[in-house]
Amino acid sequence: MDLSTGRRGFLVGAGVVGAGAVLGNGSAAAGASRRQGREPRGGYVWLAGDHHVHSQYSNDAMYPVATQVQRAARYGLDWLVVTDHGNVPFATYSIPPLVADIVAARRKYRDDVLVFTGLEWNIPAGEHTTLMLAPGANEASLLQEFVDRYDARVNGTRNGTPENEAIALQALGFLRDAVRSRRIADALVLPNHPSRLGINSPAETRNWRDAAPEIVIGMEGAPGHQAAGLPAPGMARGRGLYDSAAGTWSFPGYPAESYRTWGGFDWMTATVGGLWDSLLAEGKPWWITTTSDGHQGCGDWVKNPVDPLNQTGYDSIPYDSEGHTFNNTGRFPDPVNAGRPITEYSSFPPGTYNKTWVGATGYGYRQVMQAMRAGRMWACLGDLVAGLDLRLRPRGSRQPGVPMGGTLKMPAGRAAEVVIRIDLASQPNFAGLLPVLARVDLILGKITGPAADRSSFRAPDTRVVKSWDVDKRAGTLELVHEITVDEPFYVRVRGTDGKRGAPGYFGAGVDPAGPALDVIGQADPWEDLWFYSNPIFAKAR
Repeated sequence: MDLSTGRRGFLVGAGVVGAGAVLGNGSAAAGASRRQGREPRGGYVWLAGDHHVHSQYSNDAMYPVATQVQRAARYGLDWLVVTDHGNVPFATYSIPPLVADIVAARRKYRDDVLVFTGLEWNIPAGEHTTLMLAPGANEASLLQEFVDRYDARVNGTRNGTPENEAIALQALGFLRDAVRSRRIADALVLPNHPSRLGINSPAETRNWRDAAPEIVIGMEGAPGHQAAGLPAPGMARGRGLYDSAAGTWSFPGYPAESYRTWGGFDWMTATVGGLWDSLLAEGKPWWITTTSDGHQGCGDWVKNPVDPLNQTGYDSIPYDSEGHTFNNTGRFPDPVNAGRPITEYSSFPPGTYNKTWVGATGYGYRQVMQAMRAGRMWACLGDLVAGLDLRLRPRGSRQPGVPMGGTLKMPAGRAAEVVIRIDLASQPNFAGLLPVLARVDLILGKITGPAADRSSFRAPDTRVVKSWDVDKRAGTLELVHEITVDEPFYVRVRGTDGKRGAPGYFGAGVDPAGPALDVIGQADPWEDLWFYSNPIFAKAR
């Protein structure tokens, strides 16, 4: 059998649900083994998670909270955030029962999965955004007040006007003050799928970050909905549902290519020298993650009796004889088995494709949020690698070095070394494929200070400075590169299975072999895997 044909036939013919069924026991065993052995490595416990998952309290999703948490545990996640959509039915009916379901799931799965209350916030004048709250007595009341006052679908502030942009900053101030006054223990905000509609302008992004830097810590660097790229009979759309074009409120400076993913990652992240790098070049924290955006999973059940895949406006269609709808209850009934595999929907189950790994000081809610704020995170698609540790340290040092998100301070003119340790994949992923890492790239950028033009999305002093072809197939890979510290800079790394690539958006001189633009209908997510680290900063003293 031709291997590529076999892979594609297996993935599409089985509707991916076959892959999950075949691998379910193995994945669960692997996840259980990892959870039982949460031992620190290099001073940190690395926990896999997902900050963007939907439940039946979303008007376009289906699963009970308990089911999503069970799926997360089965597929090796240590933490997840339930982020249902803000809208009028949600604000009117959903929040008390949603938080009650989350609290119940915490009790049941407390040793397996940390379950956060969250929201996919319609930020005024912008895109969807994760709001992640620490557990506490006030999480339900704060969420209720926040949705009522600041969700754009509730208060009619969706359009990208200056007035609505100002309301977004007021909302971030509300969250900042709620944490500082200890009304809520902690809160984080991360814009989701930031390039999909082009309505998160560079200036808005900077304004959000600067309004509450301890709250707005980064963005979804690789979106969920990756199953949308599966060829027919899958959806055959863009990975991440990135198949739009500029609209009325889109930032006019974004190119047409920004409305597509590149190797499954958002254009802002995938472009070396692009918007992410322009933010890092200011020397300020701005981290990336990846999420499933889990709604209905590809190969899952459907609602009873309405099949949302073949209906429009199904949130207003009665689902029982008493005339209950999502719009008058704020939730959908539990799904039932459709009796057929579904290949038309866009989400892989949580933990099966997108993982954000955080380096926490222990297993706990506050530890996860503190690690995220610190930038000790890396994002991986399709379990391309099993572990990543990036450090920057003085040359010859016996110390572990500064981790992702940190800053190394050294005398000017001294040499530092980047140390990359990668645990290679040792078991098949959800698709039944054993990923093979083909190349690792080191990216370096100069820190030049605050942007003179807050609409800029260009960092001209950032480029790929070293690449390693990987011929090792098992165990741990260690790579080292020396850099002289004579001016402020940052480093970050990425890796690929090498199956698709092209010169980067700003040319081969900046990025000789980056991810290729994903073509709608021809973007099999399993045949194009990448991981990305967050950066480490360096300054001379």
